[in-house]
Amino acid sequence: MKTKMRVFYIFAIIVGGCVPVLSLHPLYMEKDVVLDQKLYGTWVTDSNDSKTIWEFKSIDDPKNAYTLIFTDEDGRKGSFVAHLVKLQDKLFLDIFPSELPWELEDPNKMDWPYNSIFLIPAHTFIKVDSIGSQLKLRLTLESKMKELIKENPNAIEYTSVGDRLVFTGSTKKLQSFVLKYANDERVFTDQITLSRK
Repeated sequence: MKTKMRVFYIFAIIVGGCVPVLSLHPLYMEKDVVLDQKLYGTWVTDSNDSKTIWEFKSIDDPKNAYTLIFTDEDGRKGSFVAHLVKLQDKLFLDIFPSELPWELEDPNKMDWPYNSIFLIPAHTFIKVDSIGSQLKLRLTLESKMKELIKENPNAIEYTSVGDRLVFTGSTKKLQSFVLKYANDERVFTDQITLSRK
């Protein structure tokens, strides 16, 4: 399968080669979505290893969401719709691709445009530890999640697509899962700290 910016891997490329856990369903229902003005703006990673830029902008459609533009240290970009989700007293981001590499005018010039019919966009989730002078996030990583699934195969409904782990559970089941495992590092990994640019 040869697509230079394959949907399943856009997010992984931008956050430094880590493969996120994907979900067929969103983490939110309308009542769970919140907006926080503090999230708007440009944030950069504090890491000396790599500089990534996370830019949150307003968006008209869908409402109560953000446009999230990622730029990695090599200038590669990804465009996403981000919903800030409040479940009990915890915040999460639900990330979904806003630009998909399957249009005929795709900048990647796919040689086989009809193959794109079989690509399925998916959601991924990020736990938000804090939004203030710094933005502190925890990503889901497939390699860590597989450890949890191996120990507890019934933790969440999922399937394997090739060697990829994809959650198939309903929004309600996903919410129960992330709340139960919100502090488990197999689900939400090491913290990423970003500073406002």
